Order: sequence, then structure tokens, then C-alpha cells
Amino acid sequence: MNGKWRTTALLASLIVLGSCATPMNYVATGGSKSDGTVRLSYEFESFQDPVLNEQQGLELAKSKCAIWGYTGAEPFGGKLRNCTNFSKDGCNRYLVTTEYQCFGGSTK
Repeated sequence: MNGKWRTTALLASLIVLGSCATPMNYVATGGSKSDGTVRLSYEFESFQDPVLNEQQGLELAKSKCAIWGYTGAEPFGGKLRNCTNFSKDGCNRYLVTTEYQCFGGSTK
């Protein structure tokens, strides 16, 4: 294998390895008891391919809503993605936030 092919193969393998699927979990980042909303977020680097466990997010939202006396939660349906770190090459870190609506009436 000549040097040009070796370099190409090395670069291709680095790209594949660098963009591997990365398991991510949501963390609570805000909310409002009076509005019955919970915000969950995760961060990832631009080279990562985040793989989320949506069930983990739903269970976390339900547990936060339960603290306020609600019986359940459901996502509003959208995700907000913001760049949190710019470089000369563009954005290299993102924060993704999903908002959940608590339901079932607050008893507290």
C-alpha cells in the first residue's frame, strides 16, 4: 500500500471513529411548578453522534413533575439546539433542550 492510500485509509478511519454514536442522558435544567413544565437538556461535541434514551428523559420529567404533585409528563414535541462554544471552524459544542408538560393536576 503506497503512502497516499495509507493516509487516505487513516483519515477515513479517524472520521469513522471520531463520529461514533455516543450514549447521552438528559439532566434537569429548569422548569416551573406553577406552569407545570420541566426542561431537560444534554450537551454534545460536534464530532459526536448523540444517541438518547428518550424513555430516560420521560421518566426523569415524570419524577420532577411528581415532586410538585403532578401524576405524569409528556414532551411538548420540539427540541431547542443552541451552540455553546464557537471556534474558528464554527460551532463545536451544542446544548439541546426539550420541554415537558406536567399533567394530572398539582396536589401541592
